[in-house]
Amino acid sequence: MSVVSIPVSESQTASPIAVIVNDLRDSFSTGYTKDYGWRVEQLKKIIQMTEEQQDKIIAALKADLGKCKSESWTSEIGFIIGDAKHTLKYLKKWMKPRKVSTPVAAQPGKSYQLPEPLGTALIIGAWNYPFQLVFAPLIAAVAAGNCAVLKPSELAPEVSKLIADIVPQYLDSNAIAVVEGAVDETTELLNQQFDHIFYTGGEVVGKIVMRAASEHLTPVTLELGGKSPCIVENSADIDVTAARIVWSKWMNAGQTCVAPDYILVEKSMSSELIAAIQAKLKTFYGENIQANPDYGRIINGRHFDRLVSYLEDQNVIVGGEKDKESRFLSPTIVLDPDLQSPLMQQEIFGPILPVITLDSIKEAIPFVNKRPKPLALYVYTNDSNYEEKVLTQTSAGNTCVNDGFMFMVNPDLPFGGVGNSGMGNYHGKFGFDTFSHLKTVMKRSFKFDVSLRYPPFSTMKLAILKKLL
Repeated sequence: MSVVSIPVSESQTASPIAVIVNDLRDSFSTGYTKDYGWRVEQLKKIIQMTEEQQDKIIAALKADLGKCKSESWTSEIGFIIGDAKHTLKYLKKWMKPRKVSTPVAAQPGKSYQLPEPLGTALIIGAWNYPFQLVFAPLIAAVAAGNCAVLKPSELAPEVSKLIADIVPQYLDSNAIAVVEGAVDETTELLNQQFDHIFYTGGEVVGKIVMRAASEHLTPVTLELGGKSPCIVENSADIDVTAARIVWSKWMNAGQTCVAPDYILVEKSMSSELIAAIQAKLKTFYGENIQANPDYGRIINGRHFDRLVSYLEDQNVIVGGEKDKESRFLSPTIVLDPDLQSPLMQQEIFGPILPVITLDSIKEAIPFVNKRPKPLALYVYTNDSNYEEKVLTQTSAGNTCVNDGFMFMVNPDLPFGGVGNSGMGNYHGKFGFDTFSHLKTVMKRSFKFDVSLRYPPFSTMKLAILKKLL
């Protein structure tokens, strides 16, 4: 375990992690993180850190995930810089009291909500976007005026080590700490009392996090995942659809929580769609995909073996090439898999794309609705009536029409799951609100203190009160 924290002053009998959390809570109690200037300084430091350390970030992402420079920039480095700049632009507005109307019975007076920080937050990142999924929640947490413990994923060791190294160089160590480690360290963190826990990962660990949080009645944000369906309706532009599916499915070698998990398409157009996807794969990655530096790698041997096992007894019609030593698994398409197989029961989280053919596209909505609510749902169509049906008759954390996960680039849209795919959301103002308590405030005047509400009561008083309330 590697721990970066503020100097400790707690009893030697306390665990190092407990000391870190207690010291951060002490820092928060002084109130200095509530200052607008402190929040701005930390956000600017995040930008400076990300810009100055980008070569090291790119190298770490390459080592852990085989990410190319362009993917590292667009999905991690540039994302964080843009998120922090957007937050800086609107922070003062978000911090202002939010006025609401005041009923006649409470006049003269005024009512408003006052955003205040929750306190000390725990942010547990994920390995698939190991830089972004630590610092995007941190941006929201410090914007709201909180202290935070960052727990990067141990499955991306180079990025985790880098985060532990650079955070104390740039950010306020009295308010922000990094704890590296695996199950033991995460368990010890979850034993501590936090004011909010933000977890990105899978459903199994999400339940563990929620159970631990319940011991302290700590609110949680769970960004999980699930099997995100991709419906291709008959009127869709096949060439553009194929390009966007390939981009969104095989970015980061398919290790994206909002990647299309499977395609639903009518049998009558399935061959055309598959051929178009094959053509785009060749255009994007060439004949020798394994030698292409733009195509990533599976995070580790365990996940490689898991993905390869999904292909057993399946109808692999595209790809399937593999090399365990380099953790390479080619873009793979499986046609009409057994719906009870692990491939269709588990979130794939890799470069395998099942294509499920239907007698009629009308079957797609019932197919989706029989399964747990996904983190994302995609529909490609030029039919506005069908689009409306999908939007109104299905439920998903996020939905995109005629593209992959482009909703991620809009900071004015919240990102989050529903049901098994998670709870709570963030990005932009929504992240600020997640890490804030919107305190209810009503201010009354001493003037015009009407006695209607005070005893002794009468029939007339009650009649007037009924009209006012």
